[in-house]
Amino acid sequence: MYWFCLLLAGVFEMGWPLGLKLSSNPNMKIYGLTLAGVCMAISGFLLWYSLKGIPIGTAYAVWTSIGAVGTFAIGVLVFGDPNIPIRWIGAALILLGVILLKMG
Repeated sequence: MYWFCLLLAGVFEMGWPLGLKLSSNPNMKIYGLTLAGVCMAISGFLLWYSLKGIPIGTAYAVWTSIGAVGTFAIGVLVFGDPNIPIRWIGAALILLGVILLKMG
């Protein structure tokens, strides 16, 4: 259950930068800020809960990497951020680092 909550926390971690990005559009400002705030709260709560059963270093690395890599992918796929191989290699290295932390 702790790992499921941590993975879900990582998904919500992607929601707050998305909300902040959406809020830069004047027509989406309130929606984007609301999305960001709700996602921050849920993500933080789920991280807090998962720390009851997962070591803090591992949990934090997993949480931030899901947020970072997921937000990177959303940026490329939805917002037209640069889509070049070196950026995808960087994202893969982040994931590899987390896998190695978990294995260690």
